[in-house]
Amino acid sequence: MNIAPLVAGSIVTLIGSLVFASMSGESGDAEEQQAMPSEGDEVAVMETSQGRIVLMFFRETAPRHVDNFKILAKQGFYDGTRFHRTIKGFMIQAGDPNSKDLGKSATWGTGGNADEEGREINIPAEFSDIKHVRGVLSMARSSNPDSASSQFFIMHADYPSLDGQYSAFGRVITGMAVVDKIAEMPTGPNGSVGPEKAVVITSVKIEAWPLADD
Repeated sequence: MNIAPLVAGSIVTLIGSLVFASMSGESGDAEEQQAMPSEGDEVAVMETSQGRIVLMFFRETAPRHVDNFKILAKQGFYDGTRFHRTIKGFMIQAGDPNSKDLGKSATWGTGGNADEEGREINIPAEFSDIKHVRGVLSMARSSNPDSASSQFFIMHADYPSLDGQYSAFGRVITGMAVVDKIAEMPTGPNGSVGPEKAVVITSVKIEAWPLADD
């Protein structure tokens, strides 16, 4: 089913009714998705109010998206943001700067990285053959393929209908139990999370692999 289930920019709700595609019985993981980081590779260490998630990057397939995420993380852009949309059996979504403010919950899902004049900074699409399977990190966007900004999502389950439609740029290497916890949070329409219940990203740090404290 060709729907746009993840949104950024001006689109606030799911396009059409929320319809789940049939899950594939096979994960379809590409070799790149199964690989682990090499010594010295940069990974993202995401600390949340539910625990730690560590993500590796697919820089060869999505260099602009990887660089964008790393730059924002190093700037502290993601610190204090929340997982504002979670859908069990699908994905968990975060990265909206509006979600730092509980008083702006009506606008969660509409924010992005902007320049000094308030114009959103967008990243051109980098579609690839990376499958949207459980644990994959990908970028949210509006109906415009080149509208990705700061919002991202982590797959809670395989979802083949997203393949080739969204820019996958990494995957979880530790912390899927935390992703499961976040996906279990009670939600409202379209997977929206109540402000007081939204899981907070306390920090995202870019560090060399292997981690010193592992």
